[in-house]
Amino acid sequence: MAAGLAAACGRGAAGTAAVAAAVLAGQLSVGWLNDLVDAGRDARTGRADKPVAQGRLSRDAVRTAVAVAAVAAAGLSLLSGPAAAAAHLLALVSAWAYDLGVKATRWSPVPYAVSFGLLPAFVVLGLEGTPLPPWWLVAAGALLGCAAHVLNVLPDLADDAACGVRGLPHRLGAERGRAAAAVLVLAASALLVLGPPGPVAGGRLAVLPVAAVTVGAGLAAGRRPGSRAAFRAVLLVAVADVGLLLWTGAAGTAVTAAGGG
Repeated sequence: MAAGLAAACGRGAAGTAAVAAAVLAGQLSVGWLNDLVDAGRDARTGRADKPVAQGRLSRDAVRTAVAVAAVAAAGLSLLSGPAAAAAHLLALVSAWAYDLGVKATRWSPVPYAVSFGLLPAFVVLGLEGTPLPPWWLVAAGALLGCAAHVLNVLPDLADDAACGVRGLPHRLGAERGRAAAAVLVLAASALLVLGPPGPVAGGRLAVLPVAAVTVGAGLAAGRRPGSRAAFRAVLLVAVADVGLLLWTGAAGTAVTAAGGG
């Protein structure tokens, strides 16, 4: 997704590769830190898919991996320039803060909003002249991040409650959480379709009903215990949105317009 957005914004082959590598390293650090922090909770809830919790991988090895990935993410981010690197590092600090405790508070969506919103900023700030990203692109990223957070947490509500984790999705409950996520995803899609300058082509408008059907199907399938169908539906819509920007060149056009203004 990051590489697709970079290509749509005109970062070129080298710039797109630099974005993809930096985001990959950053996400590895976030994911591994999450498993490290949650190892005790995952062990108590019997998560067989977590090697740290099951004792199949040492915590020292994971700590080393987190540190190496974080340093790599910082170095790779600098390939996009200091402003872009600062945006990506802020996004990573936000994500690490979620892992280290924000996830258990009512403010749990904030790191997702910040980190997902800063992803397009990282991509756009790496362009020549360091243009600011269009507001609608940042806002759409933040909305998708909040939706992904809610839907990623819903399958684990019972396990989290047993371990004392009470983020905002836990306080909303499953039904209200699903409804909120659906609204967030569709709002993000509307911004990505209607936000770019110029007339809205029929192909772009067609994304909205397709997004609605995809999210609806994901929410329906996600009612099964432990299902992550709704979360995957959000990611599918996000990939489709990025593909739309790549196909139409809307992101690059919007960045050019913003820079010129």
